[in-house]
Amino acid sequence: MKVVLLKDVRAMGRAHSVLEVSDGHALNFLIPKKLAVLATPANVKHAEGKLAQGAASREVGDKLVAERLAALSDGRVTITKKANEQGHLYDGVGEEEIAEASGLPEFAIKLEKPIKELGIHEVAVSHGENFGMISVEIVAE
Repeated sequence: MKVVLLKDVRAMGRAHSVLEVSDGHALNFLIPKKLAVLATPANVKHAEGKLAQGAASREVGDKLVAERLAALSDGRVTITKKANEQGHLYDGVGEEEIAEASGLPEFAIKLEKPIKELGIHEVAVSHGENFGMISVEIVAE
């Protein structure tokens, strides 16, 4: 049975791809859990459109990340937060705040855990084939 995946399914495929799966797997697992729909001509056409749209948005995202990384390679992003006398922040700085301050998309910033101390921190940025580090300076209010 041919199905169109609505979401990424581990060990099967990515969203909007057309797959041939067993009838039982499609009828008992994929379709009831809303992970896939039958591959009708309309659903296949819709999936192809979504794939093309996703490729275009990834290309724009790659270009944006590459431009921002080049602009930020020598500079530093500064974020002001409240901190105590020992230099510990009351509220950690996460990917959202770094993305807002740097102009990078949030999904491109790879932060293992929130930053909770004042100072200069190196943060990894990656998207597609673009990899780099940006300097984030956290200063007290």
